[in-house]
Amino acid sequence: MVVVSLASVVEALDLQSDELHSYLDPESGEIITFNSEEAELAGSEDWDSAPEWMKESLPRIKRALEDDRMLELPDRVHIDEWRMMQDFAGEDAHCHCRGELVSASRGPSAFRRFKDAVHRLGLEQDWYRYREAGYRRVAREWLEENNIPFEP
Repeated sequence: MVVVSLASVVEALDLQSDELHSYLDPESGEIITFNSEEAELAGSEDWDSAPEWMKESLPRIKRALEDDRMLELPDRVHIDEWRMMQDFAGEDAHCHCRGELVSASRGPSAFRRFKDAVHRLGLEQDWYRYREAGYRRVAREWLEENNIPFEP
């Protein structure tokens, strides 16, 4: 079994969305990321209608979707960035602005309001380091749960 790059998994997790999905081939260490349109096209095998730039990736996408050994990376629900925002807001280091951060991370448009508050308070670098550490933790736990060797 190949050793997988933790940084590559973190990068793929950061791309996860309702439209983008990533799978890991545990034998090769390859991460395949694609959108819903590409998945639909790969499944249809009507690849002649695909744009030239997409045709090269369709066999890999089809393999990701059909091969049982391929592992889907955690999605946004499993990453729980909202919980990361809550935890960041509650840290002692941010006690002078805890109330504003907690308030910004709740309710409608919480992600936008939290990002704006972090920017306004000059905490962007702290937040991005905290968020990166959270993504690394999720990636590490997922790799360990799936018995995949990895390197930092």
